[in-house]
Amino acid sequence: MQSAVSTWQTRLNALGPGILMATAAIGGSHLVASTQAGAIFGWQLFWLIVVVNVLKYPFFRFGIEYTLATKKSLVEGYQSKGLWFFYSFIGLNIIAAVVNTAGVLLLTASLLHYALPVNISVTLLCWLILAVCLVILLLGHFKALDNVAKAIMGLLTLATVIALAIAFSNGAMNHGTMAPADYIGPSPYELAMLGFMVALMGWMPAPIEISALSSLWLKEKQSQQTVTRAQGLFDFNVGYWLTAALALVFFSLGVLVQYGQSNEIALGGVAFAKQLIDMYALTIGEWARPLVSVIAFSCMFGTTLTVLDGYARTLNESHKLLGFKQSKHSLNIWLILQSLAGMAVILFFKSALGPMLTFAMTLAFITTPVFAWLNFSLVRSEPSIQHSKLVRTLSWVGLVYLVGFALVFLGWKLV
Repeated sequence: MQSAVSTWQTRLNALGPGILMATAAIGGSHLVASTQAGAIFGWQLFWLIVVVNVLKYPFFRFGIEYTLATKKSLVEGYQSKGLWFFYSFIGLNIIAAVVNTAGVLLLTASLLHYALPVNISVTLLCWLILAVCLVILLLGHFKALDNVAKAIMGLLTLATVIALAIAFSNGAMNHGTMAPADYIGPSPYELAMLGFMVALMGWMPAPIEISALSSLWLKEKQSQQTVTRAQGLFDFNVGYWLTAALALVFFSLGVLVQYGQSNEIALGGVAFAKQLIDMYALTIGEWARPLVSVIAFSCMFGTTLTVLDGYARTLNESHKLLGFKQSKHSLNIWLILQSLAGMAVILFFKSALGPMLTFAMTLAFITTPVFAWLNFSLVRSEPSIQHSKLVRTLSWVGLVYLVGFALVFLGWKLV
């Protein structure tokens, strides 16, 4: 009989795709959206982040289960469901790949720009960070990415929890916030705030297409070693729930440090970097500035790496399934094309990047019910995949919630 120690060792060896998913997810949704939700509305949207993470869980899990059972990627599954679904995924994926690459790269460069003692332009830093990422990915691809992601997630988790503990211990729990006693914050439950809530949920814990990225990362892992169902689900659950927990941590930091203060968190760019690092350093203590810088930059650098690799894989897989001829350099070509497209957005549309990120987050939520149903449908068509009553219930409740919220939002927009 296999010992408990060896069982845990094999599970730890299988870690990878779930950690990559977590690293890809915590960029815009956590540093920006979660922190901003806490900073603007206090604790009022805590429940929303919990509910969205719980109700989206089955649909991200289904992508992993489908690949574990069939050795096929979700992208192949989408193609099997019909060309309409397949082409819809490709269109959404192209938009997400370009906008997300530009967004995370600019945020990463902005954080580095603010932290460096010398004045280097953000655009030049974007090129430098992109070059470093490409070197890591082109030379090592999955193995290098796998190792870097694990190191970054370990550092990020430790540093973020320390920052939250400091915020609590230094008296930041003045009635749960740093807001003045007579401060009355805005309510998120007005129709005018529906767009904000939808954007927040769109990238919480990650855009739904990240499930396709996770599926491809798992497929790559399977090509290197045997991954059992237990190992694959263990890896996924660690990555997913770590992502959800960090979303609540960043949300709590936004409440504890920024709620009720005069400055709002900017959506992107150098202003975002300055406000994010300053608000923690000024409240927790100036000594914490390096800690916060490490948290923020590590988070965004890891996100940039995984976004570049993951979306390039989905673009390459889609290209292959469309019947185009592939070469051994096809993935590298897509990686470079995606990088150049992201840089083009930064060079020509940098001032509009904030609205573009909001658009991408909103689009992600509107399309979530479609791809959530697709993922659900794919695993239901596989007799070897069986679920507990809890997972089945969460799936149906999640579909009703996501469809209902999307219809309310679209109706509000049309009216």
